[in-house]
Amino acid sequence: MYTLARQLLFKLSPETSHELTIDLVGAGGRLGLNGLLSKAPASLPVNVMGLEFANPVGLAAGLDKNGDAIDGFAQLGFGFVEIGTVTPRPQPGNPKPRLFRLPEAEAIINRMGFNNLGVDHLLGRVQAAKYKGVLGINIGKNFDTPVERAVDDYLLCLDKVYAHASYVTVNVSSPNTPGLRSLQFGDSLKQLLEALRLRQEDLTRQHGKRVPLAIKIAPDMSDEETVEVAKALVEAGMDAVIATNTTLGREGVQGLEFGDEAGGLSGAPVRDKSTHIVKVLAAELAGRLPIIAVGGITEGKHAGEKIAAGASLVQIYSGFIYKGPALIREAVDAIAGLPRKG
Repeated sequence: MYTLARQLLFKLSPETSHELTIDLVGAGGRLGLNGLLSKAPASLPVNVMGLEFANPVGLAAGLDKNGDAIDGFAQLGFGFVEIGTVTPRPQPGNPKPRLFRLPEAEAIINRMGFNNLGVDHLLGRVQAAKYKGVLGINIGKNFDTPVERAVDDYLLCLDKVYAHASYVTVNVSSPNTPGLRSLQFGDSLKQLLEALRLRQEDLTRQHGKRVPLAIKIAPDMSDEETVEVAKALVEAGMDAVIATNTTLGREGVQGLEFGDEAGGLSGAPVRDKSTHIVKVLAAELAGRLPIIAVGGITEGKHAGEKIAAGASLVQIYSGFIYKGPALIREAVDAIAGLPRKG
């Protein structure tokens, strides 16, 4: 069924297809029909960040930026759903066209630029959803907020989403907001993390619950830079790291139509680079911080590779576009078939 749907959707422009998919998944969720689209994955509960996940395969941020189809995606079998990236104020994102399919490489290039309807709209959608599972909310800064004031945007979003999120992801790694990736390094990163930790402590007292914070990083760092980021996350008391966002590299898509478009590359070509970052993080963190792996999972076995590399959870996005809901079950099955750690 999904193969036929994909053939039809791929006849539309990528962004029109994306918007229609969100509408259809959302409508199916409201009607309770999405569970009929694919066989449910096996039960494989896992506890990470103090949260109980139905299974370790989640929806990555970026697909449902505004939280319009939370129930719909949950019904497809995801063990957790992450929505966003959301910013304090609504913003249109970058000029169109800004989303490109590269089917020969099972890849996508996007330069969306955090297009979203703002944090207040997203919260309305979260409150309307019936989903009771693990919900991550991914937060970012507005494009016109100076990088030196970025912490203000992150704290404003954190304040607003805290009571409604199972965990909050801090996106400092999108390549499509000028200057954003500079927040991953040195004093800029340490100052942001310290401000987030202090605000998390305040909000924990205020709401009577501690909501974990995950930091999403880029795949385009050296091993030495990755180690430094890992150390900073541990020192700041963060709760998880998500590895990775899209890449600025073009390995695997050279010469393909749209392969030279500006933006972040996701899908199969980023797989090995992302998994390498997971391995470097795992070696440095030594279990002190869980890793959520995302990047290039287009077959179930790729999810198993991420877990074997040291991740506790995985997320899919581009692979879901190309393979549909069946990929969720395949990924859960592959992880279930791995030797038990320890």
